[in-house]
Amino acid sequence: MVGGGQGAFIGNVHRIAARLDDHYTLVAGALASTPERAYESGRRLRLARERTYASYEEMALEESKRDDRIDVVSIVTPNYLHYPVAKLFLDAGIHVICDKPLTTSLADAKDLQQAVAASGRIFTVTYNYSGYPMVRMAREMVAGGCIGSLRVVQVEYCQGWMAEKVEDSGSKQVLWRSDPEKSGPGGCIGDIGTHAFHLSHFICNERAVELSAELSTFVSGRRVDDNAHILLRFENGAKGMLWASQVAVGEENGLRIRIYGDGGSLIWTQENPNYLLYSQRGKPQQRLSRGGPETAAPGTAHSGLPAGHPEGYLEAFAQIYTDTARLIHAHRESRKPVSSAQLAPGVLDGIRGVEFIEAAIQSSANAGAWISLKL
Repeated sequence: MVGGGQGAFIGNVHRIAARLDDHYTLVAGALASTPERAYESGRRLRLARERTYASYEEMALEESKRDDRIDVVSIVTPNYLHYPVAKLFLDAGIHVICDKPLTTSLADAKDLQQAVAASGRIFTVTYNYSGYPMVRMAREMVAGGCIGSLRVVQVEYCQGWMAEKVEDSGSKQVLWRSDPEKSGPGGCIGDIGTHAFHLSHFICNERAVELSAELSTFVSGRRVDDNAHILLRFENGAKGMLWASQVAVGEENGLRIRIYGDGGSLIWTQENPNYLLYSQRGKPQQRLSRGGPETAAPGTAHSGLPAGHPEGYLEAFAQIYTDTARLIHAHRESRKPVSSAQLAPGVLDGIRGVEFIEAAIQSSANAGAWISLKL
C-alpha cells in the first residue's frame, strides 16, 4: 500500500476490503509522506521493518528486486500522487489498484493508459459503488431490456459535511481535498461527482457524449467547487441530470440513481443498498431484494452474505478487490477471467472520470456551454 497511514480514513477502508474475501495479505507499504510517520504507521500495522519504506520510490525499487515481491500495490494517496505512483509501479511490473480520480489531468490519464498497455499488468480503479450486488443487478436488468429503451437518467451524490469552512479545522482529510494542488482542479466534482458519473455509465452501459455544467463554490474562501449541476446527453439519445454537492445540509452520503426507459424504471439508493425499486408500465411497483426469490441468481452472484443479512459499503468495496484478485489470478495462469471479475472498473473508466472533470470545468467557465466527451 502507498498512502493510507495514520489519520487516513480511506486507507483503513481499503485494508478491510482487501481482507474481507481472504484474497490479500498486506506485506509492504510506504504509508505516509514523512519517514517517521511511515515507519510508525507500518509498526502499527505490524509490517516487517525491512518492508516499511520511507517513500514510494524506495518501495517500488526494493520490492521489484525481491523473490517474494508484492503482486499488487494499492494506491490510496491524495489525487496528485496517483499518476507518478501508478506509473512507477507499472514500470516495475507490478499490478495496480488505484483510488479515484485516476489522475489530476487528462494528459496524465492518457499516458497512464499507455503505461498499462505497455506493462501488461492488471489495473483497476476503485469506483466501489459498482460493487454493490443490486447495482450489478440493475445493470443486468437494463441490459436485458427490463425497462425498454433508455430515456432519462437522474443521478445525485449529495453530502453536507463541507457546508461550512471545515478547512479551518486542520483536518487532514479536508485540507488536501480543498487544495487544488493536491486534489486537482475539481473539488466536489472530482471527489464524489465522478462516482455518480461512473455509476450512470456502469448501470446503463451507455456513454455520455456531451455535458453542460454549472459548478459553484458556496463557501467563501474555498478554492475548489463544492456543488455541481450537470446536464448529460447519452449516445443513444437519452438525457441525464447529475447533481453533486458537499454543502447539502442534512445529507450524509446520499448517492441515488433513477433510470427511466420507455417500458419501466429502476431506482437504487446507496443508503438502503439491498433493495432495488422496479416499475413496469401499467403494473404495481416491485421492491427487489438482494437474495430474494425474484433476484436469486443475479442478485447473489456478486454477494458475500446470505439473504437477509445487510450488505453495505465495505462489502461493495471488497467486491472490487475480489474482482481484481480474480483478474490477477487469471493473468498469472494465462486464462480468461470469470465474467463477473471483468466488471471491475479499469483504466478506461478512470480516464473517462478525468475527462468528465475537465469537461465540466470547461463548460462551467463558459456559461454552461455544451462540451463533447470523446472517450
